[in-house]
Amino acid sequence: MPKLTIDGIEVEVEPGLTILQACEQMGIEIPRFCFHERLSIAGNCRMCLVHMERAPKPIASCAMPVGEGMVIETNTPEVRQMRKGVMEFLLINHPLDCPICDQGGECDLQDQAMGYGHDRSRYADNKRAVKDKDLGPLIETMMTRCIHCTRCIRFATEIAGVQELGATGRGEHMEVGTYVEKALTSELSGNMIDLCPVGALTSKPYAFTARSWELKKTESIDVLDAVGSNIRVDTRGAEVMRILPRLNEEVNEEWISDKTRFACDGLKRQRLDQPYVRRDGKLTPATWDEAFAAVAKRLKGIDGKKVAALAGDLADCESMMALKDLMTALGSPHFDCRQDGAKLDPTVRAGYLFNSTIAGIEHADACLLIGTNPRLEAPVLNSRLRKRFLMRNFPIAVVGTGDDLTYDYDHLGDDVEVLKSLANGRHKFAKVMKRAEKAMLILGQGALARPDGGGILSLARDIAEACSLVNDKIGWNGFNVLHTAAARVGGLDLGFVPAGKGRDTKAILDGAGKGAVDVVYLLGADEIDMDRLGEAFVIYQGHHGDAGAHRADVILPGAAYTEKNATYVNTEGRVQRTRLAAFPPGEAREDWTIIRALSAILECPLAFDDARMLRARMVETNAAFINVDEVAPAAWKPFGGNGELGTSALSSPIENFYMTDPISRASVTMAKCSDLLPGAEKDKTGTDG
Repeated sequence: MPKLTIDGIEVEVEPGLTILQACEQMGIEIPRFCFHERLSIAGNCRMCLVHMERAPKPIASCAMPVGEGMVIETNTPEVRQMRKGVMEFLLINHPLDCPICDQGGECDLQDQAMGYGHDRSRYADNKRAVKDKDLGPLIETMMTRCIHCTRCIRFATEIAGVQELGATGRGEHMEVGTYVEKALTSELSGNMIDLCPVGALTSKPYAFTARSWELKKTESIDVLDAVGSNIRVDTRGAEVMRILPRLNEEVNEEWISDKTRFACDGLKRQRLDQPYVRRDGKLTPATWDEAFAAVAKRLKGIDGKKVAALAGDLADCESMMALKDLMTALGSPHFDCRQDGAKLDPTVRAGYLFNSTIAGIEHADACLLIGTNPRLEAPVLNSRLRKRFLMRNFPIAVVGTGDDLTYDYDHLGDDVEVLKSLANGRHKFAKVMKRAEKAMLILGQGALARPDGGGILSLARDIAEACSLVNDKIGWNGFNVLHTAAARVGGLDLGFVPAGKGRDTKAILDGAGKGAVDVVYLLGADEIDMDRLGEAFVIYQGHHGDAGAHRADVILPGAAYTEKNATYVNTEGRVQRTRLAAFPPGEAREDWTIIRALSAILECPLAFDDARMLRARMVETNAAFINVDEVAPAAWKPFGGNGELGTSALSSPIENFYMTDPISRASVTMAKCSDLLPGAEKDKTGTDG
């Protein structure tokens, strides 16, 4: 490893690092605007200039690799003067917008101008003005502020994989834009706002609403998909003002999807803030006592086998554990967390996890996608696949629809027969996976939620075994299930699935339609066909007036994910917790407390009185809940179902990325995206937002 001297200290660093990175490892901060650890090196801004012995001129430390025997000075008077000169040039055309700029208080240019800026300008010429660009409903532009760092261009091209931004012109005439005016179509475009070191790109929905120092910052996780991206929720009073990404190398690095970032305005619209009871065919406001009394009256004397429960995609583990215990106490075996009817086998944990882990994608050397479009189902995970693709030697094949995934792949078709050919080893891509040391497959919910989903799950397991995707010697399991619901893995871990003669989702809906099920408890379940509930008495517990609330006979208002300390398990089996950032509106309460209170009214009180006791009950049910933010390997055992395989094409279950849950369907911003961005289709199941 090369040895070099930085500020009089001799250090040894890994080959291939830049001088800037070597300085960072020593704790020496080098100012920069264009450099970013996850983007290619541009060397545009020249703010990172340092002095190198025997060099004829200052060097850009972000673009200079370390070398043996280098002698670097980072803080001499000459270096400081050079940086002040660069800063002076950057500020020649920069407008004095700080008092009205949304970036104020969080701006790299402000911070570095404090250290290297001058108190007055020597230039009396008019400042350059650049026309603002319309990049769609998410990103507000003020291109006069742009300093041409090209971070946004490099992000769009390299990370998002959507080559829609570029630069035209040279020197002072250079402009960043789309050339032909259009909205950005990437599901990750909001990350450009975080990357922009000045106020050229800001959040359009958040514009002029708050200052950073007014906000309370709460570390939490996202639940609008199954990745479990780490986020920071910024609130002012009881209102969620914005959501930003939080660094977690194992899950989302430092990116989040646009739905995660911008759907937060849906948290204050169409909210359920008090109980409702249906009287004379109309839902009317009620007190908690009246709502509980209506439920108790309907359940009085009823056979437990005529009661069923369904958990929705946003349900937390605490509420599912409480509801499962309540159903058991009532004598009901009918409950399910798979509201889309996915034929997942709950008895083998390895059969429903993303076993390779999200970070493990970077170590894989071949990939097969089955019935999934990760770009829509999990954009952050899809960026990992693209990242691995750009490292080369990563063949990817798709069985399903031939969508644009932002990377090249072989489309093998959309027929189940292709899976049979892969399972028996005759297909050419089966040979590719056999040759690979760490091959992986990703099975989507579009394949599992079909009537023949159990058979496809078995076929996928056969492919994994035939192509040696599971190798205990090197600790690799390449069988992966990509979930779309944040609640799904947690529900399966807790056993919120029918056992014995219990009914699954399809059977519950069939039973309700035929009169065999009299009472259905919907825990935030909005994605089912409400018409199939027939004449059943429906109790809906949730936080938005979505499809379930419209059908309900009793509504119990719950808390959204930003309003409770709750546990979720992401698609790879990582246990994570949301944190209370704002209190629920009105009379709404935390979900498990509602179920606990209802159990007392029904004279079958549950065996826990606080969150600590409830979480101990979860650990008792499944030891995976002991360690938070860790992934435990799951044992590989036989799993799957049998049955006749269908002939319909494999496809992704998501048609409209921007409207997949009650929160995003209530969001005005997501409605604008759905209307304006190319390829977005109208949502078929939700409300008008």
